[in-house]
Amino acid sequence: MAVKDLSNVPNLIEVRNLKKYFNVGKGMVLKAVDGLSFSIKQGETLGLVGESGCGKTTVGRTLIRLYEATDGEVIFNNMDVHQLDRNQLKTFTKDAQMIFQDPYASLNPRMTVGDIIGEGIDVHGLYSGEERMNKIYEMLEIVGLNKEHANRFPHEFSGGQRQRIGIARALVINPKFIACDEPISALDVSIQAQVVNLLEDLQAEFGLTYLFIAHDLSMVKYISDRIAVMYLGSMMELTTSNELYDNPLHPYTKALLSAIPIPDPDIEKSRQRILLEGDVPSPINTPPGCKFQQRCKYCTDICKKEAPELKEVEPGHFVACHIVK
Repeated sequence: MAVKDLSNVPNLIEVRNLKKYFNVGKGMVLKAVDGLSFSIKQGETLGLVGESGCGKTTVGRTLIRLYEATDGEVIFNNMDVHQLDRNQLKTFTKDAQMIFQDPYASLNPRMTVGDIIGEGIDVHGLYSGEERMNKIYEMLEIVGLNKEHANRFPHEFSGGQRQRIGIARALVINPKFIACDEPISALDVSIQAQVVNLLEDLQAEFGLTYLFIAHDLSMVKYISDRIAVMYLGSMMELTTSNELYDNPLHPYTKALLSAIPIPDPDIEKSRQRILLEGDVPSPINTPPGCKFQQRCKYCTDICKKEAPELKEVEPGHFVACHIVK
């Protein structure tokens, strides 16, 4: 992917100390997102990676207010998303949409594809009659389907086709921002590349801004301008895609990247893997200090007492680690 020049582009989203906690009973609190701060520029793709359960999906859902934030701010077009009234929220939901991980569970099986895509049009009162149907047909063709598919039901399509329907549903109301919640993880490898290329084409055509949540680090590098690495609700590292892969600084990021398979068997056989011992700790009532301390071989006393701040250690390269200066 060609590197975009985003140096003079304004931020579309600014996230400030975002927290999302869930009460799980008996006085216990699950800290799914615990104080994240970052920004996303207009037209940028920010990749968000980390192990299962680290809070990636919760970040995406809280950004577009499917979840209410426990604390912090999400500034979108100079407005705090979590302080919007009913009318303002309706305008915001037109500008911010989501593509879900499971392309079958996220589509109503009792609705035709045309009605699924047209639901956003109806909610926002954008088109009616023939104009509405023409817009639905246009969206189907844009995502690689055809207008005959409008009268079919989700179960009649393959996984890749269903994900294209989900993309059309998100795109039909002309949003500015789309949170892509692992949109390729449920698809065959051959289909994953097609969907990622489609997302890139749509971004170029419509000027979209993405938060791209995924596990596949190779695919994240391909589509993302910058990448944020999460661990247990906190951000460990944030920098450009190329910089993260060429010069990872956080011990957790290094371990993640060492797990990416290399297609050359000679290199794969000889390279050194970084194995993390132990399991990811529970996000319920986490102890003080660095979230990564129990699995980090560089852990010191300060790591057990103080949580490291996300600091800019090199131009545009942010790391939350006491040992990285």
